[in-house]
Amino acid sequence: MPARNSLRGLTTTALPTRCAARPISPRVIRGLRCASCLSSAAGTRRPLTAAQLPPTRTRVVVGRARGFKTDVKVGGSGLEPPPFAFAFDIDGVLLHVAKPIPGAAEVLRFLNDYNIPFILLTNGGGKHERDRVRDLSEKLGVQLSTDNFVQSHTPFQELLEGPDSLRDKTVLVTGSDYEKCRSIFKEYGFQNVVTPADIFAADPTIFPFQSASSYPHPSQPLPKPLYNKPTLDRASLPSHLKIDAIFVLNDPRDWALDTQIITDLLLSHAGYLGTYSPLNGKGNGDNGGGWQQDGQPRLYFSNADLLWSAGYHLPRLGQGAFQAALAGLWRRITGGAAELRRTSIGKPFAETYRFAERVLAAHRREVLRAMGHHVLHYQHHHQHRQDPPADLAPDGGSGGGGDKGGEAALRRVYMIGDNPESDVAGANGYASPEGTEWVPVLVRTGVWSEARGGKLEGRFEPRTVADDVTAAVRWALRREGWHRCVTEDGELR
Repeated sequence: MPARNSLRGLTTTALPTRCAARPISPRVIRGLRCASCLSSAAGTRRPLTAAQLPPTRTRVVVGRARGFKTDVKVGGSGLEPPPFAFAFDIDGVLLHVAKPIPGAAEVLRFLNDYNIPFILLTNGGGKHERDRVRDLSEKLGVQLSTDNFVQSHTPFQELLEGPDSLRDKTVLVTGSDYEKCRSIFKEYGFQNVVTPADIFAADPTIFPFQSASSYPHPSQPLPKPLYNKPTLDRASLPSHLKIDAIFVLNDPRDWALDTQIITDLLLSHAGYLGTYSPLNGKGNGDNGGGWQQDGQPRLYFSNADLLWSAGYHLPRLGQGAFQAALAGLWRRITGGAAELRRTSIGKPFAETYRFAERVLAAHRREVLRAMGHHVLHYQHHHQHRQDPPADLAPDGGSGGGGDKGGEAALRRVYMIGDNPESDVAGANGYASPEGTEWVPVLVRTGVWSEARGGKLEGRFEPRTVADDVTAAVRWALRREGWHRCVTEDGELR
């Protein structure tokens, strides 16, 4: 796994994703704001215009593939990883309502057989990476690894390192299951993790719409008591609970309680829950009216997906909907004087793609090293090297990976997803610091459909639309010149 040291360069939700891959200093991360509340002097960022977007390409509509044949095993033949790779969303691409989409397992086995690197890049979350990979392996019947798996909250581990490390700070985490969220963050390395249930149990009056006796969520004692004085007594603050950062790990279930506590913290003095900042509403337009200007905890969201594909026949509201609701409430609280300052990762934001690219590159290097070890072992026993059969290699007769003595450059990554606003926009907007091209491919098996989807224009326009993941991979292989691996009837061999 590559070093986790770049999350502090996160952009905020409203910032465009097509930006230079420049790290932002740890000090700047505290002051990140939505584009709408950045002053012009600081360089207000606006959504990209059509003229700023890459040239529009003709969109090819790919038909449904018949399937993959994986009876030819070449994973141990010496065939090297090619200069392209794949990134797959999970829900709506590989799975639908926890069941494999037809052909998905065969696709992954095929890529493994041909040593074509891939990464699973999802805005989903709520489980530890180890548990999610085990679950996916069982459902798909394919051996997967955490080495090439990135979910929405995986990059949060970067905040454990550096001079502003949150490792020993107190953080509030919320999501679909409070205790699972706590457990995940504890396993990541965060030492002091508090949930909304802990706070409610400590003082049920903080949320008067729920009876403490019937509250269903388990809780743990707070590390320090809540501040409960009507005025700000700075001398007594250190002996009370202070929250240093707020994390939304995945789609929250208890929107009401979460919204109340997060709002209280954003209005607090320096993250001491139960206090009210004397700066609120006292500033001017240049500093957001004093809102979120008094050392309040940073607010992090792991994804911005408004909708996602679930069991119902229409898409369901996701974490992005909770984020939008909280932002709308904040505008009302501040009288429209300030936009909610928060940091959002996941697709389509560039930092998640940058993190994923590093993970993919590290995974690819491991594959190359493993192949190099195999070749040396083969030469030792056979005294000469035999190239793989020509019909198993792409046009040109090579394995596509370059010289075994060194690492070939990764030229392209095919991002296969079902959501134009995350998968497609993210791939289109990402400017790789390594010069790798990210090619968005949209499938019809998930959240997007012609009937209810908007026009696929500008940053939402994929390079092609495919019926399913099988057809998408087939299209990419043909584009890379791997015609000999695609039969006339569209099957892969």
